[in-house]
Order: sequence, then C-alpha cells, then structure tokens
Amino acid sequence: MGGQYRITGDKYPRMRRPRGRRRLVFLVVASVTALGLIGWGTLQLIDVFTGKGDKATAAGAKDDCTSKAGPSAKATTTATTATTSTASGALPRPGQITVNVLNATPRSGLAKQTADELKKRGFRIGDVGNATATYDKKVNGAGILLGAKGAAQAALPVLGTQLSGAEVKTDGRAQADRVDLIIGTSFKSLTKKEDADKALATLSGPRPAASASPKSC
Repeated sequence: MGGQYRITGDKYPRMRRPRGRRRLVFLVVASVTALGLIGWGTLQLIDVFTGKGDKATAAGAKDDCTSKAGPSAKATTTATTATTSTASGALPRPGQITVNVLNATPRSGLAKQTADELKKRGFRIGDVGNATATYDKKVNGAGILLGAKGAAQAALPVLGTQLSGAEVKTDGRAQADRVDLIIGTSFKSLTKKEDADKALATLSGPRPAASASPKSC
C-alpha cells in the first residue's frame, strides 16, 4: 500500500472469535437442554398423578364396588324385605286378641279394673279372676304375659304395649290369639293410653332397616 500508512514486517494478526460469544452459545444450549429435561419430567409426573394414576384408582374402586358392594346390597335388600314382612304383615289388631286377666296379688278387684280398661282400648276380654296356684302370689314384677309359642311374635307383643315391664312367657296352648295377663305384686296401672297407642303404632308400622352403607361408586 502506498501513501502515508504502510504495513511492515511479515506477521499478520489472526482473526479470532470473541470468547464471550462461545460462552453465550454454550449457556443457551445448556439452558434449552435443561428446560427440555425438566419439561419431560414434569409431563411424566402429571401423567402419573393425574392420568394413569386416576385411571388405575378408578378401575380399582370399580372392582371393589363390584365385588364387595354387590353382596352387601343384596343382603341389605333381603334384610329389609324380612323386616318389613314381619313388622307390617304378622301383627294382629287388639280386637283380634282375647285377653284373660288374672290377679296374682292380694288386692281384690284388680283383675276387673284392668280388664275394663283393656276393653276400652279395643281388646276382647276372656276370663277375669284370680291366677292359678302356679302364679298366685308368686309374680313379683308388674305382670306376666302368657300365651302360645305362636303368640310370641304376634299377640303377646301387641298386649305388651299396654303394660311396661311385663315378663313374656309361652306355654303349650294351641290358640295363639288367646293370651293371659297375670297381674303381679308390683303392678300399679296399665301404661297410659297415649303412650300405649304410640308404642302400638311403632310396633305395627314398617321398621327401617339398619343401613350399613357401602362405598359410593
């Protein structure tokens, strides 16, 4: 070159890329790689906790409900049917029950007073008088309700609503609709009519089955 500026010597400076750019490129690549790995890992976690995990849980719950809730529901239905038939279909009305009122206490007139009150409440009255030697002066409680074995789930529970605390017994008689009310020494009076009516309504009405609820599916 001519002019005022001249190059002298036989060595020329080498053109090198700035080291700062290499570092920048390396950092960018490393950051992109790290972000990619983090994103992939996040997707895997999301898939586990919200995707396949929920499907597996739902499938397990479905199997559990199918295998366990089915028999339980069937048993509940059977129990409900049995309870309803016993409660609503078997009990007689007071007018279908004949009551022998027998006095096992030293107090006179007690059998007639009790029989008159039972008649007012709709029961049919049979024999009225003193108890037999088997029970006379030997009943310490409020009384004994005595009837055939077939009356244990029919006439006796109905009569029992009229005398709280009475003992229930059965014997070998044939008539299930004819029962004895044997008055004991602790007897004071029959159950109040309003309370007896409520107890009779509860006894005669359908009873709710015990609900053992299975898991919701």
